[in-house]
Amino acid sequence: MTPTYSLSDLGWSAFFLSQLDLDELVTTTPARVSSVHRDRISVLTEAGPTDLVTETGVSTGDIAVGDWVLSHPTEHRVVRQLDRKSTLQRGSEHHVRERQLIAANLDTLFITTSCNADFNVARLERYLALAHDADVTPVILITKADQVDDPSTYVDEAQKLGRSLEVIAMNAKQTESAELLTPWSGKGQTVALVGSSGVGKTTLTNALTGGKAATQGIREDDARGRHTTTGRSLHALPSGGWLIDTPGMRGLGVADVSYGIDATFPEISELAGQCKFRDCKHEGEPGCAVMAAIERGEIDPDRLRRYQKLKREDYYASETVAEAHIRQRKFGKMVKSAMKKKAR
Repeated sequence: MTPTYSLSDLGWSAFFLSQLDLDELVTTTPARVSSVHRDRISVLTEAGPTDLVTETGVSTGDIAVGDWVLSHPTEHRVVRQLDRKSTLQRGSEHHVRERQLIAANLDTLFITTSCNADFNVARLERYLALAHDADVTPVILITKADQVDDPSTYVDEAQKLGRSLEVIAMNAKQTESAELLTPWSGKGQTVALVGSSGVGKTTLTNALTGGKAATQGIREDDARGRHTTTGRSLHALPSGGWLIDTPGMRGLGVADVSYGIDATFPEISELAGQCKFRDCKHEGEPGCAVMAAIERGEIDPDRLRRYQKLKREDYYASETVAEAHIRQRKFGKMVKSAMKKKAR
């Protein structure tokens, strides 16, 4: 028998209700997106699961798992997509000012890594920047804790990446792992699992949902895994919450997430306003408050370098196509001028 859920069970709240006018309250049915296909979307409603088609000319690429839509009660089509309370997305690796939807209307992002070669501080900071920019609570999960003598080394490194950041080391294969995550997965709450392939996301999904999805092994030389999950989908949790599983993501670009980067590096961004120059790059300019803090041992120089790298990447990825062309032309002229001077 197919389970049914109330709107509140599905995560419906006053935020979404306030977007409906009186006519829509009577003539439409709220539905939560559970998966997205090329020509349709699968949704959950109070009456059960169903598929909907979008209006002509409307792409399903603009809809994410976790979205809320209003559907026509008899024609199985989307009437309108509701505004999101949070949007998790990443920058495209190939196009400026373009972002790829990951999930919508999340409460918590479980950033998953493991106690092996996959553990990478810079990658974790990228995930944290995306979470903070989406106004989603990040929690770092470090799996395979049973495979090392002392997982606290990994926990300590992760906890340095944020104030009051929740970090949990676990063995995802143990049934107790799901209990550790119940504070974030209660009734109506939505979480997502992100991380590289091979860190145990499928194993953890099975623990959370009680499912039996097949898992894949990892390569011993670099701890990389094969992609087990191939598409995003919404799963009901016995605890009353909802889980959005995602494929492993090795490319993790940032675009237009300046706020998220600042929130991920608060010890740097808070001091930046005290620099003598408003456009200070923290690269040796006089009166730089950030460099002064580094000299006092208050800021890790490696953190500053990673902050600067993310800021540069975010700036270039957030340009319009026209802005990128102008910058490239200016750079080309500068190179030509330098070559002419060298040839003299």
